[in-house]
Amino acid sequence: MCELDHAQVTTTSGVANDFRGKPGARQVTLLTREGWQAACEENRAEHPWLARRANLYIEGINLRESSGKRLTIGQLQLLITQETEPCSRMREVDDALFDALNKEWRGGVCCRVIQDGFITIGDPVEITDVR
Repeated sequence: MCELDHAQVTTTSGVANDFRGKPGARQVTLLTREGWQAACEENRAEHPWLARRANLYIEGINLRESSGKRLTIGQLQLLITQETEPCSRMREVDDALFDALNKEWRGGVCCRVIQDGFITIGDPVEITDVR
């Protein structure tokens, strides 16, 4: 995992250079800074967000109960398909972190790309109902 300050995200391949980005309900995974920090604080430990292995890291958006909503980042549009449940790799990082991520959608969400976009750090992020 490496942190980038920009990326192309498409309906055909998800985040550029992500070998798991094929079309489908789990094409892009997304984590919020607030959810990650809450899980780490509950666990009384600091871990870099990349330990979660999510594609995108955003802030200022509440993802709780957001399945079926549209998330827009700059020109990119994603359909939130489901909550991301922590996998066994999180247990390898920290058992308590795994448990903390299982609360209140802290583990993030899975998305399907519905409109390609080039995104960069600082792009506006908005969540809306699908019309």
